[in-house]
Amino acid sequence: MNWEGLPSAAKSIPFLFREIGIASTFYKKGDCVMYRRSFLLGTGAAALACPTLGLSQEKFPSRPISFIVPVAAGGGSDYVARATTHEWGKTLGSSFVVENIAGGGGVIACQKTMRSKADGYTLMQGYVATLGTVPATRQVAYDPLKHFTSVGMIGGTPNALVVDAKLPVRTYDDFLKYVKDNQHTNYGSAGAGSLTHLLMELLKQKSGFTTEHVAYKGIAPAFNDVLAGSTQFIFPGLAAAVPHVTSGKVRLLAITGKERSKRFPDVPTFEELGIKGFDDILQWYGVSGPAGMPADIVATLNTSLNKVLANPALEKTLSIEAILPMPMQPEQFDAYLRKDLERWQKVVKEQNIRLDA
Repeated sequence: MNWEGLPSAAKSIPFLFREIGIASTFYKKGDCVMYRRSFLLGTGAAALACPTLGLSQEKFPSRPISFIVPVAAGGGSDYVARATTHEWGKTLGSSFVVENIAGGGGVIACQKTMRSKADGYTLMQGYVATLGTVPATRQVAYDPLKHFTSVGMIGGTPNALVVDAKLPVRTYDDFLKYVKDNQHTNYGSAGAGSLTHLLMELLKQKSGFTTEHVAYKGIAPAFNDVLAGSTQFIFPGLAAAVPHVTSGKVRLLAITGKERSKRFPDVPTFEELGIKGFDDILQWYGVSGPAGMPADIVATLNTSLNKVLANPALEKTLSIEAILPMPMQPEQFDAYLRKDLERWQKVVKEQNIRLDA
């Protein structure tokens, strides 16, 4: 066999085996010399022949991390992903490659993430649809709790109940009186089974009123019909509502979450209005990976993510989308996901919401 170009340790192996009287056959594979009979000295021979074997695993991360975003480029979710990974990469010491995989309400992205190697080099920015409302309202080829590893929360934005500013409605009490006095009101949503749909159904259940649902393909056309007066109400994420509220075309009555918005400090939370169960409902964004990720890698990712979320510069960047950073440990994020999924499953069952897809 030609031993030229091999490590010096490898060149000594034939002599070593001849000295102890073992007939051996060697062959070259890449940069390693392989021994066909590994009885007794197989491990030692491999370590000598291939110097990289027997050493500790490479430090994580040692190469770029794929970061799957389940929406098309350019929207709010994509903005959150790119802003977060830009800063996260600096802290982690590795770059992120954002990969936008739209389609099926995030189902396609979830399937790709679920089937990826659980080594920390494929992560996904999950959000309320992919791991909450979508699996709560339809059959999907993944289990949001079993098929993923929770890494950590990024943050969330409250949802806002807004009404056409032309209506005689200035407070939530006015809203209740109006919907109870007018039997033919309707509200728009970003689509059947979306958070904007399920939230209003939950509010109807809690406050005891009726209004008809009109589903649109996205929040923009839904808002257009509120502005045109074709529908009267909508329950979007706060970021989507901001330009229309500031223009005076719609009126903001209340928001979900535990605290009032810094941007609209005079607007109460539903909790303040005595309507329970809305304090932890958010349009949230978090990070997950395939099931079975090593605990040490999850810990490395979570620690660095939470450090980044404490950075005032990132907080300011995320505030453009009305996102409040919400650092969590993996087990806290996992518990949040479970509660969120169970909430929407219950709403779907009690409100008899049925989707064909």
